[in-house]
Amino acid sequence: MNREELIKKWLDNNLNAEELKAFEQLEDYKSLILIDNALKSFKSPDFAVDSHYEHLKSKLKPKKAKVNWYKPLLRIAAILALCFSVYYYTTTLDTKVNTQIATQTNVELPDHSSVVLNANSSIAFNKSKWTKNREVKLNGEAFFKVAKGQKFDVITESAVISVLGTQFNVKERHNYFEVTCFEGLVGVKVNGDVVKLNPKQSIKIIDGKLLANEKEIAAQPSWLRGESNFKNTPLKHVITELENYYDIKVTVDKADALRLFSGSITHKNLDLALQSVTIPLNLSYSKSGTSIVLKRE
Repeated sequence: MNREELIKKWLDNNLNAEELKAFEQLEDYKSLILIDNALKSFKSPDFAVDSHYEHLKSKLKPKKAKVNWYKPLLRIAAILALCFSVYYYTTTLDTKVNTQIATQTNVELPDHSSVVLNANSSIAFNKSKWTKNREVKLNGEAFFKVAKGQKFDVITESAVISVLGTQFNVKERHNYFEVTCFEGLVGVKVNGDVVKLNPKQSIKIIDGKLLANEKEIAAQPSWLRGESNFKNTPLKHVITELENYYDIKVTVDKADALRLFSGSITHKNLDLALQSVTIPLNLSYSKSGTSIVLKRE
């Protein structure tokens, strides 16, 4: 019988005479006897259950929860801040209207003033502030019919156009700026100076140069009828209009791009429009997809 089995039977007081003799022959027999005697003489200290329980119970008494009175106020403040942010965002947000190439759109402003937005153009205005500030930001070209009332401003990169109640056209594209008054009185503020336009009068600034204009005969801008008119206009600006109405890319020699053109182009037939430009200037053109090349004959 091995050592572990002998020790187990010894602990159970289940050794026979032969096994007891074998157990006494173990090398650690004396150590095992000493350990056994020490365990038999061990006595746990007295433990007063009741007194210890009462002592522990006093320490386990629940504490009154502190009332965080400021937490509801923080929630209210957070809600108010959110409401203010939403209000500020919505009241400062501008309404924006854009047109793509070869498209036009009609826009009614909050005071029932109307805007016809030409191709590849955009306007922006604030509805919530309109009663105090009639202001429209324009990029491109638009025809305005302004309802009578307080001052009405059209803001462009080149100038600010101010009116009370009138009809006028504003065009600003690539160093080309033009305002034409069709009804009422228009004030155009350019570089700190104000130019006043009566009906049929206009102001034109091309490539930074202020040009004199003949009186406008038509009652509305020509682009509302599907064509564009030009008077002594550099070809490069005529090309810009072609690209706005036909979604094409036109290239031309730099010298030819500065030649002056007077005439009109249609918005409804590309070949006819190109012929209207190239024939008077003694140019020809070739097409490849949406690419147009103008060159001298």
